[in-house]
Amino acid sequence: MQGPFQEQEALADIFDQVKDVDQKIFGVILQIFRKEKVQDCIGHLSNNGIQRHLEQQIIQGKNLTKVENEQKLSGIRRDMKIIRDVLKKIKDHDFNKLNYSNEEYIESVKDLIIGIKYDIKFIKFLQFLVNLTSIDNTLIECGSNSLHILVQMKANLRNQNFSNIKIEDTSLVGAKFVWCNLRESQFNNANISEIYLNEALQFNCKLVNLRIHELNKLNGHTSSVKQICFSSDGNILASGSDDKSIRLWDVKTGQQKAQLYGHRYKVNSVCFSPDGNTLASGSTDNSICLWNVKSKKKISKFVGYKLPVYSIRFSPDGNILASCIWDETIRLQDVKTGLLKVQLDGHTDHVYSVYFSPDGNTLASGSDDNSIRLWDVKTGQQKAQLDGHDGCVNSVCFSPDGNKLASGSTDNSIRLWDLNTGQQKAQFIGHTGTVYSVYFSPDGNTLASGSDDNSIRLWDVRTGQQKAKLDGHTGTVYSVCFSPDGNKLASGSYDKSVCLWDLTTALEILFQDNSNNKILQNGYISLLQNNPPTVYTNILESRIQK
Repeated sequence: MQGPFQEQEALADIFDQVKDVDQKIFGVILQIFRKEKVQDCIGHLSNNGIQRHLEQQIIQGKNLTKVENEQKLSGIRRDMKIIRDVLKKIKDHDFNKLNYSNEEYIESVKDLIIGIKYDIKFIKFLQFLVNLTSIDNTLIECGSNSLHILVQMKANLRNQNFSNIKIEDTSLVGAKFVWCNLRESQFNNANISEIYLNEALQFNCKLVNLRIHELNKLNGHTSSVKQICFSSDGNILASGSDDKSIRLWDVKTGQQKAQLYGHRYKVNSVCFSPDGNTLASGSTDNSICLWNVKSKKKISKFVGYKLPVYSIRFSPDGNILASCIWDETIRLQDVKTGLLKVQLDGHTDHVYSVYFSPDGNTLASGSDDNSIRLWDVKTGQQKAQLDGHDGCVNSVCFSPDGNKLASGSTDNSIRLWDLNTGQQKAQFIGHTGTVYSVYFSPDGNTLASGSDDNSIRLWDVRTGQQKAKLDGHTGTVYSVCFSPDGNKLASGSYDKSVCLWDLTTALEILFQDNSNNKILQNGYISLLQNNPPTVYTNILESRIQK
């Protein structure tokens, strides 16, 4: 199958046409374009009057003889014509239409890099294309692809002036922008994992919809992973799957610690007790199992359910286990004895999710009747009903302060509810498929969501804006969960994998303080902070203007 570089004039051949161009002219052209606020680069280079103006500016101040002057002008005209013609070809080429950081183009990019042979002249031209994104919006795609190729080449980008560049839809994993000028630059839907910007100048840098690589993909399950859950100390991750097993994973190493077998059918839900010593699991075999986390042995098994168990949750004190089965009821059971304390009746269709409030006094439930119910745990009485979703409510989650509730639904939306008023506070729109899971970060500022559009989204709770989109799964994301320290996010998917995402240290980047122009050192940005995100450093604190 032919690669994108072979379907038209080979990109390496197009680049080869600039090999004899004087490298200095790239910087001069950029300087003039910026000074004159040019927006159409090719049109500007094609205008004869403008060409003469550019020629005069380039040779201005040079003490040349008439012959030298003519020779210089001839060279400038030749170089400008080559640059103009090459830009025309690139503008109409797939290089300015497609995202060459996609997996399907990996080999083609490698071939291109081999073709241009790491020649400094081609590197300078790629840098020129990157800079043109700050001037001409019609060249953003080729400039973004050029920066991706420079990163793949591990080209030396130190001290580059990339101010005002606009980079979109590409991967910059491992990019090193040491001492670069990134003033007013814009990065939209770019993967910036492991990016280094030590001493980089970032004034009003706009970061939109950034992507982060997964820290680790944990493979082992042989069927869909329905739910994942962190232990209270954050060291163990549990996952339950349609393959009838529960797996325990070492969060630090990503290695599997144990496989727990005790269910005859699919494991739909797993949950650690608050002290981390016990793990509960609910299954399609109509049972709940309790496991000793240390010994990996089954402690007890709750039976007697007539239908599959879909969701289970420990109360904050660890004494009560809430569960919902494939009917309209919710059960609250004593963890030690397994005895039913109270049954909650009120929903008119299947209940799919239950969640305790932080103080343990209230239980929230989401149902196929499109409603959310709030229950008094002590009395078993319904306290409130929240209506607004146009489809089944698959997931509910209390905020850490207990004042808000998030819900995800088959109507593709996420709703945020004010529990003091009982009113809908916000609606988060972005997913293109059913939302199966929602989860608050420990500080309550970020909400994570998983969907059957195969993506995970991070939302700013205060503004309702999407902060990031995490792509890595190839199937429905059934479950998302933050680690207790908020630095990691785990996800379970139909693709049989568990992913661990690093939400802080993957972004070891340095930003300039807008108020006093000091450069931050040894800092990092976290996607989990307030909007605009806070940059933490051992020197001072600053804020990025978004």
